[in-house]
Amino acid sequence: MAEAVKKPRPEYRNIGLGQILTAYRLPLAGRVSILHRVSGALLFVSLPFLLYLFSQSLTSELSFEVFKGFLSNIVVKLITLALAWAFLFHFCAGIRHLVMDTNHDTVSKQGGKHTSVIVLVVSSVLTIAFALKLFGAF
Repeated sequence: MAEAVKKPRPEYRNIGLGQILTAYRLPLAGRVSILHRVSGALLFVSLPFLLYLFSQSLTSELSFEVFKGFLSNIVVKLITLALAWAFLFHFCAGIRHLVMDTNHDTVSKQGGKHTSVIVLVVSSVLTIAFALKLFGAF
């Protein structure tokens, strides 16, 4: 009797971040999901520093003036802009998740892509408006 030809079983391995970033083309919803996690982690890590700065700015008028002088540095402004982007993006993506929880029509491939585009556009516009205000355009 002829022995059945066995197909080799597929191997499933854990993949690393390098393979995710280079080999796989994530859909836009996947990229927004990853950015949502990154922005949340950035906010979480920077929270003690932000709370310290906030408490120092409220102690007296002199400390507030020192804080304003500290914020006039271009590097500090860029860090503030990055934190503002993290907050605004995380906020918009969180609203996206709330909408997806309440409206199950958005939980589809097309709905995910559509809401991802909205999150990217709205958070980008808000970040640009914040940057213009931060750098003194108005």
